[in-house]
Amino acid sequence: MSKFAELDNGLKLCYEINGDEDADPLILVMGWTFPKERWIAQVGPLSEHFKVITFDNRGSGESDRPEGPYTMEMMAGDIIGLMDYLNIEKAHMMGYALGGMILQRLAIDYPDRVDKLVLLNCVAAFPSDEGVENVKNINIKALDFQQNAPRKYFMKSMGMAFHRNFIKQINEDPDQKFHDLWTIDEVAEIFTKNPQEPKDVANQGDAMIGFNILDEISSIKSDTLIISASHNRLHPKAAMEQMHERIPNSTFEVIKKSGDSCYLSRAPEINQLVIDFLK
Repeated sequence: MSKFAELDNGLKLCYEINGDEDADPLILVMGWTFPKERWIAQVGPLSEHFKVITFDNRGSGESDRPEGPYTMEMMAGDIIGLMDYLNIEKAHMMGYALGGMILQRLAIDYPDRVDKLVLLNCVAAFPSDEGVENVKNINIKALDFQQNAPRKYFMKSMGMAFHRNFIKQINEDPDQKFHDLWTIDEVAEIFTKNPQEPKDVANQGDAMIGFNILDEISSIKSDTLIISASHNRLHPKAAMEQMHERIPNSTFEVIKKSGDSCYLSRAPEINQLVIDFLK
């Protein structure tokens, strides 16, 4: 059940807690444009072992959408504010894409608040601001398609999200419940609930403009699991290998024959990696 946290910075964040209240806390941080519900394949399995906290980043879902531009520092500060609100001194954290970038910033700036860290399909630097602007424009143009024909949009965007093997599996039976965790309709429907406006997409994207912390991530103190999809067209494996080389206490895992949304397509494998690492 969704609740709302009033942070000291005046922001209202929407969050959910699943799992045993006395278990070790695990905060999941979603990527650009996605709300907390996108963790559909993780919350159930992970909440059997941890107190799982999911939330909508500023500019998405049911959380406040203040004027931008946003920065990584702001969004990392939101997580610290949520932890303070929930009286959580220290937590495991897992972030995907933009969520992983936010958590790198957080782990550098607030090292004592992070227990173990999981970084999934993200980078520590963008080669150019032009690339961010291009993706921003693509995401903005996709908004109407997502909201008016969510299932069709899901099917059309599979090439960027999944490896061809999983796409074949989808095409063979698109109505199946994948891994007994999610269906296409369940994931597609997320696009239609509390949809973003163009300004929200732009504000979140602005956090990635000029993002380059390659020279800072060597100061991350937490044990870190870095998970990369082998066939990732958005967050290349080579960039994540570079992160592994620079983050001192890091472990690098590659999900073979998978794409950027492997947290859906290969959910059981990723969930088990996370459980084993955090335990």
